Amino acid sequence: MQDKVKKTDSGIAINKVYTMADLPENLNDNQMPGEFPYTRGVQKDMYRGKLWTMRQYAGFSTAEESNQRYHFLLSQGVMGLSVAFDLPTQIGYDPDHSLSEGEVGKVGVSICSLADMEILFKDIPLDKISTSMTINSTSFILLALYVALAKKRGIDIKELSGTIQNDILKEYAARGTYIYPPKHSMRIITDIFEWCSNHLPKWNSISISGYHIREAGSTAVQEVAFTLSNGKAYVKAAQAKGLDINVFGKRLSFFFNAHNNLFEEVAKFRAARKMWAQIMKDLGATDEKAMMLRFHTQTGGATLTAQQPLNNISRVTVQTLAAVLGGTQSLHTNGFDEALGLPTQEAASIALRTQQIVAFESGVTDTVDPLAGSYFIENLTYQIEKEALTLIKNIDDMGGSVTAIENGFMQNKIADSAYAYQKNIESKEKIIVGVNEFISESSTPIPILKIDEKIRQEQIDKLKLIKENRDADTVAACLAAIKLAALGTENLMPKVIEAVEQHCTLGEISDTLRSVFGEYQA
Repeated sequence: MQDKVKKTDSGIAINKVYTMADLPENLNDNQMPGEFPYTRGVQKDMYRGKLWTMRQYAGFSTAEESNQRYHFLLSQGVMGLSVAFDLPTQIGYDPDHSLSEGEVGKVGVSICSLADMEILFKDIPLDKISTSMTINSTSFILLALYVALAKKRGIDIKELSGTIQNDILKEYAARGTYIYPPKHSMRIITDIFEWCSNHLPKWNSISISGYHIREAGSTAVQEVAFTLSNGKAYVKAAQAKGLDINVFGKRLSFFFNAHNNLFEEVAKFRAARKMWAQIMKDLGATDEKAMMLRFHTQTGGATLTAQQPLNNISRVTVQTLAAVLGGTQSLHTNGFDEALGLPTQEAASIALRTQQIVAFESGVTDTVDPLAGSYFIENLTYQIEKEALTLIKNIDDMGGSVTAIENGFMQNKIADSAYAYQKNIESKEKIIVGVNEFISESSTPIPILKIDEKIRQEQIDKLKLIKENRDADTVAACLAAIKLAALGTENLMPKVIEAVEQHCTLGEISDTLRSVFGEYQA
């Protein structure tokens, strides 16, 4: 009987066995980690020198509650914070806006003012820890709030380290928390690049994200192709503004997903590094650090199941191994209960312990790129690179990522892949343990973290107090200055920082720019 053809989740055919004959012809057997094109890693000693940064993505309810969770995570060994914001914060609405009803504090923390930011980071040394903020349309405002808080504390802002996601193109393609039309969003992003290059030397001014592209249903190949294509668009926009690729290129970072197909995921990370190094070289980069693809990984939210949720601990472990074997620079591991609600403290603790067990007990950190030279891994790395480059060429032929998104090319490809994947689950071509096979009638009771509906009113009350105790004329002048800068070509960041220092709110600043840029309609 003939063997059934096996394929990766991207549809790449897998041989029954691999030999030396399957190695790519262009494979450099002598390539070392820390050397162009960085297939084997961006550092020569990788985790023997320094482990990846263990982050736990957290943020819910009020700034007070999120601050308590951050202190707990730091006490458990987290090396950097990763902040989740609620939907109103993500799309530029204060808690008192009608569209904020039912959403305040639900999927992240509610932040609209400098007062909120002070509470969020109470007793946390901003110059000693790195902070990642998953925020896009309003990323410039959250960065301004972070900078304003550091200045208020007397901290040299040059010492601030961290990342804002700031990747708006994937919002149009896969996620939907956009505000302004693409060209205006790109203007804001290049303003951030320029300002950070001059004032925040340790800050990553963008985290170009494949994570949400994958969560929307893309394959691993599409995740790489669309993410790197978006990266090219940002680099070209920055160059058009006159920025030096060798300066801002060093502060670009990436954000990828880790799914369950272990070897495809490892090969994906290796291929992405190699491809980005060549892309940056072709765009004119000469500094080695500007060619290095540094990335954060989060385990796959879409892979978590509400059925038999404790199985998710095993899934997250496989995904953690994929990220580490693939050479990630930082990692967030999901809680086993996140298909049901926000992670409880117990689930967050287990997720962190998973990273620590892999780091200190598994032995996979003892040597750099331990799967290098595997006939299968090297072949799969090559196959992913080849297919992803074909997709990128298709996008380039259309005029780049912005045009491809406006034409619906990326969205349609992602939707087709998501549909095909779901069909495979329903036909049992793809087995999901506990969902379409190995189903159990019994269930384990899982505590679910619930957000109190009263939080919105509490946030509105705080907002009223802020507005009553600030200088109305100064606020009006600050917002007028932002509008004037938006109408021209002046960098927006200094005006926004000044505005938040004078207690202008996130919603007020967003609305000021809405009055100039308008809102994007898909």
